[in-house]
Amino acid sequence: MPLYEHVFLARQDISAQQVESLLQDFRTLLEERGGSIGKTEYWGLKSLAFRIKKNRKAHYALMNIDAPHDAVNELERQMRLSTDIIRFLTVRVDEHDAGPSPMMRRADRDEREGRGDRDRDRDRGDRRGGRRDRDFAPREARGGTEVETDERSEGEES
Repeated sequence: MPLYEHVFLARQDISAQQVESLLQDFRTLLEERGGSIGKTEYWGLKSLAFRIKKNRKAHYALMNIDAPHDAVNELERQMRLSTDIIRFLTVRVDEHDAGPSPMMRRADRDEREGRGDRDRDRDRGDRRGGRRDRDFAPREARGGTEVETDERSEGEES
């Protein structure tokens, strides 16, 4: 049977337990049609890059599917009908990854590094002023000719 990776986004106002029950419902739907789910991952509630159906965040979930094409079509049809699912993507793959997905590896790495105190010891320099070499250099016009600069000191006003 063909192998698929299936990622779906669920609405932000449902709970994580409801997302897990959706995963279980989709698992039973595939198993009834002769397929199986190898691995499921819940990636959590994450911000979206842009609003989708008035949602700014969504619950992300991944399923590794080993099922016939008809079963995957029925899964996608059920997701289109569901009001809890806002987007989904199914990709056919040659083989499933045995380890955690890159999203889960990134989450593990972030937890190990302790994200809160990253910049405490780093010198940030003076952030208020502009670049000094740009502030006092003469400006050039588009044609390459110099534009006259005002020779007044900074404290004087007209």
